[in-house]
Amino acid sequence: MRADEVVPLGRTEVSVTRLGLGLASLGGLFAPVSDEDAAGTVDRAWDAGVRLFDTAPVYGYGRSERRAGTALAGRPRGAYALCTKVGRLIVPGGTDTQPIWADPPPGVGPRRDYSYAGVMRSVEDSLLRLGLDRIDVLHVHDPDEDFPAAVTDAYRALAELRARGTVGAVSIGVNHAPVAARYLREAAAPGPDCVLLAGRYNLLDHTGLDELLPLCAARGVAVMAAGVYQSGLFTDPRPGAPHGYATVPPALVRRVADWHALCRRFGVPPAAAAVRFPFGHPAVTSVVVGARTPEEVTGTARALAHAVPADFWAAAKSTGLLPRRIPTPEVA
Repeated sequence: MRADEVVPLGRTEVSVTRLGLGLASLGGLFAPVSDEDAAGTVDRAWDAGVRLFDTAPVYGYGRSERRAGTALAGRPRGAYALCTKVGRLIVPGGTDTQPIWADPPPGVGPRRDYSYAGVMRSVEDSLLRLGLDRIDVLHVHDPDEDFPAAVTDAYRALAELRARGTVGAVSIGVNHAPVAARYLREAAAPGPDCVLLAGRYNLLDHTGLDELLPLCAARGVAVMAAGVYQSGLFTDPRPGAPHGYATVPPALVRRVADWHALCRRFGVPPAAAAVRFPFGHPAVTSVVVGARTPEEVTGTARALAHAVPADFWAAAKSTGLLPRRIPTPEVA
């Protein structure tokens, strides 16, 4: 599978590449990233054929969106899909802060707001930071933070923006699969076009398969799978590595070790197994992977192109690393 393969985003007119670049790291997730590395990372992704970029206002409190806009300026607007999110405004004195952002801009912070007016303001602010006049995919970010408002007021705003053409596709960005399934069931028709599912459909966590992915497949809702490296833990489980785990549970350490042993047995890079796995499910359109350096982008693109044999997936099931019911990718 190639990073630059272009496919439709579900039932929408938006086109995306199989590999997307998540821009949280470029906002300073866990560790600072320089302006030069941020620009170079987007440039390298572009050179690799990536045309799907995912950011959010809360990523570095506006820094990720500004860097995305700068890095993509001058690129043909119709040649890429840009995703951002709503649910938190970046305002002076915002107190919904998160300790995961390194060196955030002074004097501003997030303020949670899923109201109709708040969403409309968020979109206006994002367009200014990005330097764009439209957004290809707009996610309701973490709707579980205020679910009643997120599934009514926020969705109404997004549906209106979609009808105007300011937004190409309406989506939700979630860390919990049951929340996404509930949102799809309760949002007014026609509902979201897409789900960005982070950390719940990968080699270490399959909970997205319980209800959400079958529901998406039945409704024609596209899924972008993020967090396939489990915040970097899967590929770099060393203590102190920037994967967001202060202490990794022993059972998870053993599971990562078992996966790495299987990868060595078949000569499969762990990153290749991780980035290709979600494509076994027909609802998954793209995999969105973060990077903080150009070299990390190159590594992920190379991993996606690495063939993983059918025997590898069969062994993963026979050893209990994967449930037997789970769909696995075709060899290509």
